[in-house]
Amino acid sequence: LMGEFDAGKEKFLQVVKSIDPAVEVVIPVVPSRGIFLISLTKAGQRKFLTISEDDILDLPEDPDILKKVTGEVQGSIATF
Repeated sequence: LMGEFDAGKEKFLQVVKSIDPAVEVVIPVVPSRGIFLISLTKAGQRKFLTISEDDILDLPEDPDILKKVTGEVQGSIATF
């Protein structure tokens, strides 16, 4: 069951690294109430991004979800 999120988490990490390799990412092992609260840290500043468990699952296969999540990540990273 744990493994079902692995591909999505890996894809999320790739998205972040493609936007800014300096950002550190912490993704919880399991979602809380259907949401992953993901921590992004750069130069001592931390932001939190909430991504639904469905979006993480669909991230590797669904281009629309990938586009949406990439936009959210870009928006978050832009505020550092």
